[in-house]
Amino acid sequence: MIERDEMEFDVVIVGGGPAGLSTACRIMQLAKQAEKEISVCLVEKGSEIGAHIFSGAVIDPKALNELFPEWKEQGAPLHAKVNVDELHWLKDEKKGIKFANWMIPKTLHNDGNYAISLGNLCRWLAEQAEEMGVEIFPGFSAAELVLDDKGQVEGIITGDMGVAEDGSEKDGFMPGMILKAKYTVFSEGCRGHLGKELVAHFNLDKDVSPQHYGLGIKELWDVPAEESKPGTVIHTAGWPLDGDAGGGGFLYHLENNQIAVGLIVDLNYANPYISPYDEFQRYKHHPVIAKHLEKGKRVSYGARAIAKGGLQSLPEMIFPGGVLIGCDAGTLNPGKIKGTHTAMKSGMLAAESIVEALALDEQPKKLDNYLVKFNASWVYEELNQTKNFVPVLHTLGTFLGGTYNWFDQNIFAGKLPFTFKDEVPDFATLEDASKHTEIQYPKPDGKLSFDKLSSVFLSSTNHEEDQPCHLKLKDESIPLAQNLPRFAEPAQRYCPAGVYEILEQEGETSFQINSQNCLHCKTCDIKDPAQNITWVTPEGAGGPNYPNM
Repeated sequence: MIERDEMEFDVVIVGGGPAGLSTACRIMQLAKQAEKEISVCLVEKGSEIGAHIFSGAVIDPKALNELFPEWKEQGAPLHAKVNVDELHWLKDEKKGIKFANWMIPKTLHNDGNYAISLGNLCRWLAEQAEEMGVEIFPGFSAAELVLDDKGQVEGIITGDMGVAEDGSEKDGFMPGMILKAKYTVFSEGCRGHLGKELVAHFNLDKDVSPQHYGLGIKELWDVPAEESKPGTVIHTAGWPLDGDAGGGGFLYHLENNQIAVGLIVDLNYANPYISPYDEFQRYKHHPVIAKHLEKGKRVSYGARAIAKGGLQSLPEMIFPGGVLIGCDAGTLNPGKIKGTHTAMKSGMLAAESIVEALALDEQPKKLDNYLVKFNASWVYEELNQTKNFVPVLHTLGTFLGGTYNWFDQNIFAGKLPFTFKDEVPDFATLEDASKHTEIQYPKPDGKLSFDKLSSVFLSSTNHEEDQPCHLKLKDESIPLAQNLPRFAEPAQRYCPAGVYEILEQEGETSFQINSQNCLHCKTCDIKDPAQNITWVTPEGAGGPNYPNM
């Protein structure tokens, strides 16, 4: 047993994204109003707040308006208000049509929204939280749960620092700390590894459909001032994902002569030869997209999984000692393709529930009042309105599903009397490689399209090399004995960072894990057909160092 220092707080928050930071800010606002002292600690595994934040992003400011009504005067980094809002159907690699405004589901309209860097918004939220007295610890991963003898959550243990690859303690070894709290808030983002443990430990998903995911891949480009059109928002459907996979692309003009361009690939695809990374690289060559990038320079790259199952995949969010919020639970609104505003509001509701509970003489272990607040909120109303959005697309396909969603949202406001469900988890959808032909993707041209390793370099990803691998195989034989002959080992294609490789040397085949490349996107934890890969936290501060993604 390692001897560990212990610290106690009223509230510990795991994750410095929009949900966790909104929780922290709202707790401190309510504490000030009630003239009470509430101690709040927030731990973030990235090297700084924002280092691991990855999103498109177009934000609905509804939650921000509630949290900080004077955010403009306070300097929140929302500068590019949407002024052009387009949706295109890409028929093939050359052709496409722009939908008329009336043809677009109402939920996809972006009136009043802003094209932003979510990383910069989180940095701003962290400044507000610290000014109000929140203790923020960047560079500290939440590695383990602390459970009492009844199996109830008491807090977390931060990751040990200075452990060698073989498990031995290096010079300068620092054991992780025990952070105990009356309530622990888990806001790790999509497929949080402790959130995943909590769902299993408390069986929180027993009454819901499996969560469904997409993989979002994005680049940031600098463009000449004369090419910059801040507030221009373009979404696309169809090519290059027609038939083999669902999803869609986006291109947003931000402030400071920058463009964010990306592709979301639904992870329920069947063809094991699909490479989301290569689909994105060829996507940028479509004329609708290429004309915005041809005079620019790529400056950053990243990827992250997205929980997009919506209301029907939302687990029970409360358990003894804590609450799951934001994308750790799956509060993204798939009909809007937006999750920041719902994540923030879910955190604000958690804050209100926690402050109310802390004011009681006998504090409940389980925050039942959170569910009451959540179910009465506009978040629930939004998710309920779009509850069929994803299962319809999975059932009927992009075109027919999109048509159904148009009628459901535009004519019936999400109240058509049908419930669609998708009960097949994304990892179970892959078909045998023998049913498909290997896809020959075009070679990158170094102008619009690029290779994986040069892309990973632009993510500024770094991990201490001499540490235990954070990508755990339950059975080391499965990649070569099962996944390779049956699925042509899809990990070497679904990973957007070149972490997994099949090597042939001197007649021997081996499976190699380049964990230092890992972008923390969680795709392997989600899509591996044998569910043999478990993502756990590496040493604190490891991973990407995104500038303003």
